[in-house]
Order: sequence, then structure tokens, then C-alpha cells
Amino acid sequence: MKKIILLVVLLAAVALNAEELKSLRGEHPLDSVPPPPEKKIWAKDGETIPRNYVQQPPLIPHKITGYQINLKYNKCLSCHGWKHYKESGATKISLTHFKDREGNELSDVSPRRYFCTQCHVPQANAKPLVENTFKPVDSIKE
Repeated sequence: MKKIILLVVLLAAVALNAEELKSLRGEHPLDSVPPPPEKKIWAKDGETIPRNYVQQPPLIPHKITGYQINLKYNKCLSCHGWKHYKESGATKISLTHFKDREGNELSDVSPRRYFCTQCHVPQANAKPLVENTFKPVDSIKE
């Protein structure tokens, strides 16, 4: 008898909430194809992007699709490394990238700074995923 009452209560609860349930697809039926997302437009190479806070890593002003960054090769260093930055016209990497955790200067890029995209990210005209009310500090406004 208790099982029947529990089943009736559960079915009633499901029936009451049935009107509130909505598909995660929204109004798109399974057989329709939603429109493609807006094509991202990357900043033009060479344009610097203003920083929003002190100690913010510089943003990447170009697309990096297909860039290889692994233990054996770092595509970023082919333009931004001290050896090539002048001929490529790129910004050279900071001296801070040649120091270890204790502040000792190294002859090559520190392993903890080698994987550029841990800190530096490319920027495009993508719409924010969530609302953002962040305002940069007055001391770094242009």
C-alpha cells in the first residue's frame, strides 16, 4: 500500500512540474539546424590591446590557431624570442620569462614560462558568455 501511495505522489509531482520543463535546445527541434555562430574577427596583428589591471599578461592580438607549443617546440618563440623579434616585428618576451622561481637568471626561457597560452590569450570580437561589470583601475586607464 505504501508503494502505491509513493508512486501516486511521484506521478503527481511529475505532472505538476511537466509544464515547467523545457528543452536545453530551446525552440529548435531535433531535425533543425541552428544558424552557425558569428565568425570571430581577430584583432589586427600589431595593434596592442590595453590591459585592465596591474600585472595583467599582455593579450595576443592575433589568432593562434594551429600554433604548436609542446616540450620540443614553441611557435611563439619563432617571432617573439630574443633571436627573431626584430626581423619579425614582434614584441620580444620579457626578461621575467628568463628567471626561475628563486629569481635566478637563466640562459633560456624558464620552464614555468615556456607554455605561453597559460597566461597570454588571443582576443576576438566574441560576445561574453556572462555579463561582466569589471572596470579597470584608474591608474592604468589610457
